Amino acid sequence: MTQVPSPIAAFIDATNTGDSDAFVAIFAEDGSLEDWGRIARGRDGIRDWDRTDNIGKQSRFELVDITEEAPHDTFLVHLKVSGNGFNGTSPFRFTLRGDLIESVEIVPD
Repeated sequence: MTQVPSPIAAFIDATNTGDSDAFVAIFAEDGSLEDWGRIARGRDGIRDWDRTDNIGKQSRFELVDITEEAPHDTFLVHLKVSGNGFNGTSPFRFTLRGDLIESVEIVPD
């Protein structure tokens, strides 16, 4: 399995500890998160998504696997999700920019 880059580890850790400020801070200022066609843009949009669909639903993530994709700094991560919202395993595609997340796409399976 590919080593987990620190921004992806921080994404998982912030969710599991319920730290919304840390969750939002790991995204680039102009970052985005796409959840099955619904797009949250910028840190304010990501904070709203986090409140309604992630930490606000007491979500927890467990890493199943990770693979690096082309282009460089893009990773497909399967996370087992539990909480008071979606429960199951889902693929997340992360694009990184340095030590931050540029984008996350929750990929329809």
